[in-house]
Amino acid sequence: MPETTTIYPAAAIHTLDPSRPSAEAVAVSDGRVLAVGTMDELLTIDGAVVDGSLERFTLLPGFVEAHCHTMAGGMWLHTYCGYHDRRGPDGRVWSGCRSMNDVIERLREAEARLADQGVGPDEPLLAWGLDPIYFSGERLIAKHLDLVSTTRPILVMHASLHLATVNNALMEVEGITPDTDMDGVPKDGSGWPIGELQEPAAMSLAGAAFRKFWGRTKSEASLRNFGNEARNAGITTLTDLGNRESTEAAEIERYRTVVDDDGFPARVSVFHMPTPGTPEALADAASAVLASRELSSAKLRFGHVKLVIDGSIQGYTARLRWPHYLDGGNGIWVVPPGQVTDILRPYHEAGLLIHVHCNGDEAVDVFLEAVEALLAESPRVDHRHTVQHCQLTSPGQYRRIAALGMSANIFANHTFFWGDQHVSSTVGPDRAARMNSARTALDLGVPLSMHSDAPVTPLGSLHVAWAAVNRLTTTGTVLGPEERISVPEALHAITMGAAHQLKMDDEVGSISPRKFADLAILDADPFAIDPTELRDVPVWGTMLGGKIFAAG
Repeated sequence: MPETTTIYPAAAIHTLDPSRPSAEAVAVSDGRVLAVGTMDELLTIDGAVVDGSLERFTLLPGFVEAHCHTMAGGMWLHTYCGYHDRRGPDGRVWSGCRSMNDVIERLREAEARLADQGVGPDEPLLAWGLDPIYFSGERLIAKHLDLVSTTRPILVMHASLHLATVNNALMEVEGITPDTDMDGVPKDGSGWPIGELQEPAAMSLAGAAFRKFWGRTKSEASLRNFGNEARNAGITTLTDLGNRESTEAAEIERYRTVVDDDGFPARVSVFHMPTPGTPEALADAASAVLASRELSSAKLRFGHVKLVIDGSIQGYTARLRWPHYLDGGNGIWVVPPGQVTDILRPYHEAGLLIHVHCNGDEAVDVFLEAVEALLAESPRVDHRHTVQHCQLTSPGQYRRIAALGMSANIFANHTFFWGDQHVSSTVGPDRAARMNSARTALDLGVPLSMHSDAPVTPLGSLHVAWAAVNRLTTTGTVLGPEERISVPEALHAITMGAAHQLKMDDEVGSISPRKFADLAILDADPFAIDPTELRDVPVWGTMLGGKIFAAG
């Protein structure tokens, strides 16, 4: 028998569907939106019942986060030492470490806990969130971590996840010495590694500690934590944007066990992370990603691809066009530019959706050239290949993105979290003012979404929208006021814009008939408040497929 139709009246409903932008109530049946309209209209539905539990709230489509990482739920298994205060999934607020001394003291406390628990000195101390760009003077390196311990290996992952800092005990155990010859292992004047490891190849030199850091995030509990964080933020569709193991049976089963459970409050779209290889190996990998699509469900999607080709601007490892960084240097190619087209070719030819991490504008050039070449070889309509981050993307590049049928997912939060540092330290005031240029992208017809990149910044679509609308830095400076967008444009970007980039816009992103009944349930109306208060709108919870989840 079909499910009973339930009518939910609300204080306000913003559908993000231009055919009916607002409504008094939404009718839900079998986990989907049956209709939206006035109460009088919906009460004509035969057999419908009214549920008044949401009548004091504002309803929006469930937010869609098209660039985050589900391992963010497991980062809290390590010690947080970031600059900003941050709330963990258990509700605890961790105070920010506002100086190098604060970081060292936080790590000393963690070391003391390990010692009190009888954990031997061979077990590494693992931490995350470090952001040396906030600290003036000397950069935190191995000698500073030695103040915490000279015997226990220590690995501290930076907030960007593109760098790590380790102590001398770890370098000794793993054989990182003056003979270590690799990009991303800076050395001092005497030739000794300073303890900073930049980008994946160099970070992997941290050996057992590096593997344990990421291994702890690959648990069912970590995934459940992240679902709860999404629920608390009004997000009903998440991504795991870059998972090297996404075609492996054990990883697929972990996802199916957790996400397909009725109690998990979000949908998840998993993107495979390809690695360089022979043409034959790449073709086999593309076939495996294509085959994984068959294991998808209404809540869990496989069969997309994400590649990282440069690093982090605040970590000085992104690739920038001339004049590069203020200090004259440039970043690191995670994948050599000459290999990008060859790596992406089998995935493009297989009809898969491709997203590529391009923080710097030089990296954007490489991706655009690759897509242009691939489309010339194998034309595709509606491919929706997407440039991720787009931090310094120029108007000319946006025109090419639009012309090639591509999309842009902008890291709007960067303006708040690192805008002041970009002005003073990385690229200077002129280029910093046009970073994350959502206004330009929209004006040039580029399909747009915006993201948190959690755990790099906290999961929260309303904060992302607030950052693009107001472009305020941590110190309250409006950075690039010409690039501000409106509240409706920002809310479209975190709903329909993101759904478009995931090829889910016929299923989620608006409160429309036939789409999943996925809602953000808010205690205030984002369209009716001062735009500077957008990030402070309280989230009561979510509805996913007609099931209500109260925030924790």
